[in-house]
Amino acid sequence: MSCTPPELQRVIFSLGSNVGDRLATLESACDYLADVFGGLRLSQLYETEPVGCPAGSPPYLNACVEVSTAMPPQEILQLCLRIEKELGRERNGTYGAPRTCDIDIVTYGDLQLCTPELTLPHPRAHEREFVLRPLCDLDPHLKLPGCCQTAAQLLAELSRGPKVKAFDL
Repeated sequence: MSCTPPELQRVIFSLGSNVGDRLATLESACDYLADVFGGLRLSQLYETEPVGCPAGSPPYLNACVEVSTAMPPQEILQLCLRIEKELGRERNGTYGAPRTCDIDIVTYGDLQLCTPELTLPHPRAHEREFVLRPLCDLDPHLKLPGCCQTAAQLLAELSRGPKVKAFDL
């Protein structure tokens, strides 16, 4: 009896932090992801004015991370929620509330999925510079599943919103 191993999928995450030591939080999130997936590719870090957040919210540090895995997307979502909680995220029900750690699944291979818990690709990735700019660092030619344009084309056509600038270490 032969058993075919599960197919590896290219998974891209968007990471963000705007509370506490933002850089240390993103480093810790990357460490957690690397421990689980055995390695990752990381984009440049960007500092971003908050989008859809309460007035006076501090700026975010954002990045994108790429891994390869056969882990199902629902398990990855649960992993992201555990990492966020471990890194001090508290969900108080306020949309856009400042947070120590935010980990979103941007893509899972070519999968298009819409459940109450998870939508893939991320439903707003194509309209957010703080996702598209680091995504272009990883792969400017990537097409979000269901989209005809590359990440670079989407970024070029995006009307400028909140300021997104490279963060120097």
